[in-house]
Amino acid sequence: MFRSKSQNGNGEDLWRISCTTEVQAAFILSSFFTFFSGLLILFTVRLMWRAIKKWQNVKGTGFLPKLILSKIITNKHFKSLHLHGVFRDRIEMLLSAQTFVGQVLVILVFVLSIGSLIIYFINSTDPVGSCSSYEDKTIPIDLAFNAFFSFYFGLRFLAANDKIKFWLEMNSIVDIFTIPPTFISYYLRSNWLGLRFLRALRLLELPQILQILRAIKTSNSVKFSKLLAIVLSTWFTAAGFIHLVENSGDPWLNGRNSQKISYFESIYLVMATMSTVGFGDVVAKTSLGRTFIMFFTLGSLVLFANYIPEMVELFANKRKFTSSYEVLKGKKFIVVCGNITVDSVTAFLRNFLRHKSGEINTEIVFLGETPPSLELETIFKCYMAYTTFVSGSALKWEDLRRVAVESADACLIIANPLCSDSQAEDTSNIMRVLSIKNYNPNTRVIIQILQSHNKVFLPKIPSWSWTTGDNIICFAELKLGFIAQGCLVPGLCTFLTSLFVEENKKVCLKQPWQKHFLSCLKNKLLTQRLSDDFAGMTFPEVSRLCFVKMHLMLIAIERKLGVPNYCGLVLNPPAQVKLHKNTLGFFIAESAKEVRRAFFYCATCHSDVYTPELIGKCNCKSKNHRHFPGKIIVKKSSTKEFLGTAMPDFLSMERPSIPSRLSFATRPFLYEDSDCLDSSGMFHWCKATPLEKVILKRTDRSKHEFQNHVVACIFGDAQSTLMGLRNFVMPLRASNYTRQELKDIVFIGSLDYLQREWRFLRNFPQIYVLPGSALYSGDLYAVNIEECSMCAVLSSPYKSSGSQTLIDTETIMTTLNVGSLKISCSAQTNSVSEGTSQCTGGCSGKSKYRRIPILTELKNPSNIQFIEQLGGMEGRLPGTRLHLSTSFATGAVFSGSFLDSLLATAFYNYHVLELVQMLVTGGTSFQIEQHGITDCYTPTMSGRKRCKLGLLSLKKTILSDIQPRKTFGQVFCGSLDNFGILCLGLYRMIDEEEHNPEHKRGVCWFVITRPANEFKLLPSDLVFCAIPFNSSCYKKDISYEGPYEIVNITPLTSEAPTDINHLPTVEQKTTQPLNASVRSLEPKTILVSDSKQAILTQDGKPLPQTYLGENRKENGKANMKETIEDKAAAYPKSN
Repeated sequence: MFRSKSQNGNGEDLWRISCTTEVQAAFILSSFFTFFSGLLILFTVRLMWRAIKKWQNVKGTGFLPKLILSKIITNKHFKSLHLHGVFRDRIEMLLSAQTFVGQVLVILVFVLSIGSLIIYFINSTDPVGSCSSYEDKTIPIDLAFNAFFSFYFGLRFLAANDKIKFWLEMNSIVDIFTIPPTFISYYLRSNWLGLRFLRALRLLELPQILQILRAIKTSNSVKFSKLLAIVLSTWFTAAGFIHLVENSGDPWLNGRNSQKISYFESIYLVMATMSTVGFGDVVAKTSLGRTFIMFFTLGSLVLFANYIPEMVELFANKRKFTSSYEVLKGKKFIVVCGNITVDSVTAFLRNFLRHKSGEINTEIVFLGETPPSLELETIFKCYMAYTTFVSGSALKWEDLRRVAVESADACLIIANPLCSDSQAEDTSNIMRVLSIKNYNPNTRVIIQILQSHNKVFLPKIPSWSWTTGDNIICFAELKLGFIAQGCLVPGLCTFLTSLFVEENKKVCLKQPWQKHFLSCLKNKLLTQRLSDDFAGMTFPEVSRLCFVKMHLMLIAIERKLGVPNYCGLVLNPPAQVKLHKNTLGFFIAESAKEVRRAFFYCATCHSDVYTPELIGKCNCKSKNHRHFPGKIIVKKSSTKEFLGTAMPDFLSMERPSIPSRLSFATRPFLYEDSDCLDSSGMFHWCKATPLEKVILKRTDRSKHEFQNHVVACIFGDAQSTLMGLRNFVMPLRASNYTRQELKDIVFIGSLDYLQREWRFLRNFPQIYVLPGSALYSGDLYAVNIEECSMCAVLSSPYKSSGSQTLIDTETIMTTLNVGSLKISCSAQTNSVSEGTSQCTGGCSGKSKYRRIPILTELKNPSNIQFIEQLGGMEGRLPGTRLHLSTSFATGAVFSGSFLDSLLATAFYNYHVLELVQMLVTGGTSFQIEQHGITDCYTPTMSGRKRCKLGLLSLKKTILSDIQPRKTFGQVFCGSLDNFGILCLGLYRMIDEEEHNPEHKRGVCWFVITRPANEFKLLPSDLVFCAIPFNSSCYKKDISYEGPYEIVNITPLTSEAPTDINHLPTVEQKTTQPLNASVRSLEPKTILVSDSKQAILTQDGKPLPQTYLGENRKENGKANMKETIEDKAAAYPKSN
């Protein structure tokens, strides 16, 4: 080693010491000696300690060794307790950065490590073969840094539980190979670069330092900092090793193959190697360098191929999805949060954009808690004109501020109906609502809820307001309500569901009935403010005029209640209800353009217009004062808040049913309160019934004389999530049925599960439980399933499985089991009329059988393919889509997947959602949801006079009095004029019996929603009707003196048998008088001579006719009257 004088550019003299090979070896060997000697000492101490403990446990070691050993161990024990009890806890507290002093210490160590690395970068500009003397000011600074590192190393060593494991840690190795050479340099009064490049590994602690400084908060930022630290530390460390060996050369060649290469060139070489480019301008020449490059290339492939793209993606996504949404003046937008997945986003966009196709001026901002997948990002790119994705959570005000939720038209929260824990899903969504309302109380919120009992928490939020359009879509309530209505009126599930699905795909049709069914999928539920010229007219008059003159089907109106500023919906109001100005009407029509005719209609200008398309906005001066439609928000009662106050007689509607006939000897014992209603007056009520009294036994089948009852197959166990069977029972116990009209409900399922549901069902009458399984035929026969009106197979609570196809396994197998039951027609009881025996079989002389009516719920709509196979239908619609299946068309299957469309419906028009809830829930009140059904009172007619939906035959019901009845328009006008019955659609046979001579299957029926006015009727058609509460559907039989019954299906003649698989059996009228408490439902007598009718002359012109009601003085109203008279010829009334 010798001194040489060098001069820098400024003329300043710096002393450099030329390092010999022996000096360089001293620096490197000091590190290796420290590492291996320390490791050897630690292993030796551990082995000695284990040997001492083992020796202590050996018996008979002698008194003196025991005494000495016990003293040594005792002294060490106390010392260890003191060291590990006080001092060690404080050291751990410092090192864990849980205190301010500890955080300062950790940050200081990192900063000094970076400073030491910078000193290395400065010294690397000198030749590797030279040593820096202490005249260089950086050397004492580096020595001070390493002294502090030694102190920190000692603290970590004392705090370590496993000393050997600590010695082999990355940070310990860095300290061991960098600190000892510093003390050697102090002894030699000079310093060499050596292994000081290992300080670059301290960069791995960068994420921890940034978190302590709170510079990064999100998970993406932490992940990005970790990846960056790994890449930089590897890059600098590898470059330092290349710089050392290439400048020093191979030791066995005494450095003859060395090359002068700067540290920057080493970084360049490492980068070219990591990127697998290798330009060749800078290469390794030493054997050590080339060997290192070979192994480093393998590792760098993984590093560069995985970490670098991930870093780029994180950085790009951070800028792409974490930026704030820019609100444009005049631009409407909504915020969608919750379950943001590929399926949910696809369904929402399909439903949201189809409402106003081509006219969407509302942007959709999706707020997702995780970055979108590639598939989801592709969807956003396809709809980039309408959608924006922002990464964040609705639970954080910062993220709500970024999406400008205070300026949004609404915030929609999507739930995951296939989640394994529906309670947790509802809770998280309710917390999102609470966060949004706390951030901005005026934000309109529409939320999807899975379980009905969780709805009660939302109105308790102080800023929740129905007036601003806040709304709740409860999956369990609507889904089970639809199924319950399907049990009362077959095909009603399909009838209502078809109003919310739309099929734009062209389908190749093979059967004539398929054309009629697909045409009904074009109809939707729409609302429109009615013309002021309708004010003062009755609903039947307005509905008839809209149907005849505008080809519109008006089914309900919004009517003001007794409470100011509150409105309720009324389905098919009676003639006593007069329309007011600005009345909101509900229509079944194909487009919003069509229903605009009801608003633009002018009695003066359109009195002589007979083409619906020509009815538009007129220039009549009398229209200047009219109210044009706009955004009108009124307080919604929706039977939620004012059911106990003054209400109209016709607020909601329910379905008629056939009286269920259980043994009358047992019913008074089980349910003593025969005429009690709940506190709202909307449902039948009874005292709480113990579960033990309603449990049935298989061995007592003879005592269970069930007829025309509903069988519900339940799947669940003690751990399953409750599905809320109360929502299934409540529509079946609506108060607009008399007690004798209620159908018995029999649940088949696990007793452990039904025990948990029973506390919500114990106050409803005529409910029974059979412990068992619907997969066992014996349990089905035990509940007289051959006599049931409908067997409902409810899907099981969701369980995590590998395939979505398997979630409906139990329901499909049950459908197979029930469908295989062939009930002999000879086994029919008197409850089934001969006209509806629905027997199938071969030629005369062969035994005949019938099928069990069944309604299956599917969670996965694509599983309809298995139900189609069970149905045995030929010529079914192509594809596996649910609403294109034959089972859906016939009303034999239901899936709640269409409920996703109600979220967009509620945003555009919450009145439609209110009408649907009223139709399917049986008039559920908020009072019931909040407090439960606990009270009863004497039934009053005001709360029970609600319309019912039913199926009426054209042969043996009052509809047979309508003449002529060749078209749907004739039946519509005749039933509305004479009986106040509103016809909505048809239930038609797919095949007449003469077209199916071999009886390969029973006769099936399909739904036709809102047929055209000139649609030709068949004698076997059944008509979906909204029937007033006090109307009788059957014609009076002279031989029958009992009270009239309102039934959901009218018996057909024997020439038109029906398939029991798609129609419930209809109970024959008993000739024995019923209980004396049965209320007579006989309606007011309507004489043909008194009814409104149109008389045609021989030339086809209508004669003048007289209308009931007030005489109108205005010319416009007189013209309207003449218009109705002119069109009466096309739709004559009953004769």
